[in-house]
Amino acid sequence: MADSHDNLTAIRKAVEVFNQVNCSLVLHAGDIIAPFAAQELRNLHCPVKAVFGNCDGEKDGLVKVFQEIGEIGPSPLRFTHENLRFWLSHYPAEDPKSTATEVVVFGHTHRSQVNRDGNFLVVNPGETCGWVKGVSTVALLDPGTLVVEVIIL
Repeated sequence: MADSHDNLTAIRKAVEVFNQVNCSLVLHAGDIIAPFAAQELRNLHCPVKAVFGNCDGEKDGLVKVFQEIGEIGPSPLRFTHENLRFWLSHYPAEDPKSTATEVVVFGHTHRSQVNRDGNFLVVNPGETCGWVKGVSTVALLDPGTLVVEVIIL
């Protein structure tokens, strides 16, 4: 998910989707905005990894919430999950293949995007909030097949 921009209704719907499919990890590519919105992520049945976006103002408050649910920090966040190397950022990579990862996830543009080149994948889940494009979306990734499904909330 990305760009949730304090839309509590959309965040709650996203949490429902992630819990229904038993996600092992949720990624947030920035612009949660405020700690009260991040509190909704406590209802997930899995941890969350997130990065700050350009609109995340209360960073100390967000860090405090994330101490109990996962981790949040500056972009990019690099990590391994389910034997895949991830690069998570709010902004798109200028040269995604230079990230030395299999999966690049970013937000900021408020447009969903899925590009696959062999075992290399670039994903923008779109805007969870729905404020800019009028459609609230998240993306689901199957780490075994690298198949991505963009879900309209």
